[in-house]
Amino acid sequence: MNNFQKGLFDKIQQNANINPNDIYKVADSVKNANFSDENTVRNLVRNLAKLANKPISKEKEDKIVQSIVKNKIPSDAQSLNQLFKK
Repeated sequence: MNNFQKGLFDKIQQNANINPNDIYKVADSVKNANFSDENTVRNLVRNLAKLANKPISKEKEDKIVQSIVKNKIPSDAQSLNQLFKK
């Protein structure tokens, strides 16, 4: 792991209290995932919410899942942030 990656993971762990090993596990689990499959995406969203220790409403989960499945993910950070805030 280079210094940039270490710094990034240290920052994530500090701000979100997420273990870098857990991030690697999630990343490995989605390498060959079918993002057009609703169940796969829903499980990923639930796992990420659990990992971040952030409850997610059914409505928000549905909106995120449908956005991903329909390939309507915002390309800029501000729009992506708004998707998760709603």
